Amino acid sequence: MKTARLAWVALTAVLLGGCSAYRWEQPAPNSDRSAPVNQDMTRTKRGNPPFYEVFGVRYQVMNSSDGYQERGVASWYGKKFHGRLTSNGERYDMYRMTAAHKTLPLPTNVKVTNLDNGRSVIVRVNDRGPFVKGRIIDMSYAAAQALNMTQAGTARVEVIALDTSYTGAIAAVSATQPAAGKSAETAARAPADPVMTDLPAQPRMYVQVGAFGEVANARNLAEQLSGSGVNQVNVLHPASGQPSIYRVRIGPFTDITEYDRIVAQVAKLQINTARLVVEDQFSDEAVVENHSATPIKNL
Repeated sequence: MKTARLAWVALTAVLLGGCSAYRWEQPAPNSDRSAPVNQDMTRTKRGNPPFYEVFGVRYQVMNSSDGYQERGVASWYGKKFHGRLTSNGERYDMYRMTAAHKTLPLPTNVKVTNLDNGRSVIVRVNDRGPFVKGRIIDMSYAAAQALNMTQAGTARVEVIALDTSYTGAIAAVSATQPAAGKSAETAARAPADPVMTDLPAQPRMYVQVGAFGEVANARNLAEQLSGSGVNQVNVLHPASGQPSIYRVRIGPFTDITEYDRIVAQVAKLQINTARLVVEDQFSDEAVVENHSATPIKNL
């Protein structure tokens, strides 16, 4: 699930990590940790690849959260992931009001309402998950507490995306039972703000098929690919830094269907290391050699 464990098949190791130095800590008495670590709503490609795969299932990241509203089951995660990197590159703090979602752009502020008791929270979605069938969102420990769902473990909720211009508190917004005469479901409903959260234009994608410490090994793989009819094959290396890592990459292209076609073509050559990278993930690299009949522009 989420945090550092995201096993991108198409986006392996692009945005994951962890930090064993972080340790479990009890919240300070009366401490106010309702605000997230970072309220910057800038959406980077690191947290928003065109798609990713976990446990053999492909998830396409939404270009916009415009009009997003969904009901389903929420769960929560806590101590086990405290201090690890989220998919957005922020530290997961179980005491802050955050959440994980499989396809919403990162970050997105959402209002989550427990339909069984009317409690609501506004949280920052900065992570991916939950990868459990039938669950639509994973709440932080603090958010789950505010929704009064930590003991049960799950709750029936409604999730509504907020406008990116939202600057209110990332906190519990209603911690009381519904007013008399109103059902929990009626009290939980709230009008969605107009949402304008478009991501940048679809990034150019590449299939990376290998990374080597020796340029000769990278050349051999590139020549094998080009000799088998694969176009747009390039060998790249860092423009600075030591040691040099030579990467073999195919592309660019913007269509996911084309990505799948190339991966299938490479798999026929018994090369099963293909993964997705997007345009800005290796901005310090330069094309060393082009091994295909169709040249492409230098990065």
